[in-house]
Amino acid sequence: MKIKQLFQLALTLTFSLGSILAHADLKDSDLAASINADYNNRLGDLFIHFHRNPELSFIEFKTAKKLASELRSSGFEVTEKVGGTGIVAILKNGDGPLVMMRGDMDALPIKEKSGLAYASTATQTDPVTGTEVPVMHACGHDVHITSLIGTARQMSARMDQWSGTLMLIGQPAEERIQGAKAMMDDNLWQRFGQPDYALAFHVAAGLPAGLVNVQEGSPFAGSDSLDIIVHGVGAHGASPHAGKDPILLGSQIVVALQTLVSRELPPREPGVVTVGSFHSGTKHNIISDRAHLQLTVRNTNLETRETLLKGIKRIAENLGRAAGLPEDKLPEVIYSKSSTPPTVNNSSLVRRLKAAWQEELGDDQVVSLSSQGMGAEDFPYFTTEPAIPSVYFSIGGTSIADYQAASNGGPAIPSHHSPLFKIDPQPAVTRGVHATVIALMDLMPAD
Repeated sequence: MKIKQLFQLALTLTFSLGSILAHADLKDSDLAASINADYNNRLGDLFIHFHRNPELSFIEFKTAKKLASELRSSGFEVTEKVGGTGIVAILKNGDGPLVMMRGDMDALPIKEKSGLAYASTATQTDPVTGTEVPVMHACGHDVHITSLIGTARQMSARMDQWSGTLMLIGQPAEERIQGAKAMMDDNLWQRFGQPDYALAFHVAAGLPAGLVNVQEGSPFAGSDSLDIIVHGVGAHGASPHAGKDPILLGSQIVVALQTLVSRELPPREPGVVTVGSFHSGTKHNIISDRAHLQLTVRNTNLETRETLLKGIKRIAENLGRAAGLPEDKLPEVIYSKSSTPPTVNNSSLVRRLKAAWQEELGDDQVVSLSSQGMGAEDFPYFTTEPAIPSVYFSIGGTSIADYQAASNGGPAIPSHHSPLFKIDPQPAVTRGVHATVIALMDLMPAD
């Protein structure tokens, strides 16, 4: 959806976003009013606290401690240090399904330039590079954990309205695509129970604040980072027949990899294979004995992922054979830990929750807009093996005023991971809580 279309949608939402709490029907007016009051009394201050005090992946120590304290004060049994800095909070409330809701905690090594009065000035030592870097919540994870706390407070106060077990997860290191796997590697389901359903949401800068977006299919792509080591036989540049040139072989691999998407995937099936780095050699007249390629691979379902990953290995190794390399010098394909399967929503569960949201919030508050990019998430580590019915949805985060300014030729709406990124917190946080509580009540009805 283009900016002008979104602006028109934003205009139609102006009155409903501004008055939804005051004009909600009797069925949800108490919940909406309670969430709004909680934002004014508690959640708003928590959001500002989290925004001012961001922490990088796997070193979210203060964030995790604060989150654990807030969840514990709502009556949850909280376990800390799961998969590093992860939090698991459990609230048991009679018979019924076990439902998990995740909020990710980590921030990014970016210097904030949003101009907000509560902008981050925090710095940390990056555990990857060892250097001191500025830190910012440039992807809205502060919205996610604030909403998670708001959800805990509402569910704890309404235990007569639902039945089952609620699991809230504070996840580390989503930005590095490693935190969910770290929690799973720490025997998450064995220790706390395998959920019957799993939920998560992401605040979206590209949507008007408070709008709920949910889609069938894949809202986030799978992402795999691969390295290909191309071995060769070094020689003088003037005597190429005396060696095996890894630059030539690497170049052939780069070109051949493009046939995976264009000739092995159906034309309507999305996929990306990008070689982002190619390094080899030291001097004009020296044929190197090694080349190093770095790739990112994106896809929207597990079958496509398998086709692409198997195809990369097949092409690399067999072009090595075609170049006359012995078996012990064939190109090596190395898979990085920074990989994740695609996020794939359960279609029947999407339809169920969309109907519940439309009934409670109104048809104009819930849309199904397809993703335009191939951004990735590590949430599927919770839901893929074993398969758990799940829904990952979005909550709009940009203010109506900023949409109006952009439509009138003013500053463009900053994207995620931009130093200018900012969220209109009250409608984003409160709608995040509201949509989550509606979903949980639907999945865990009272006996």
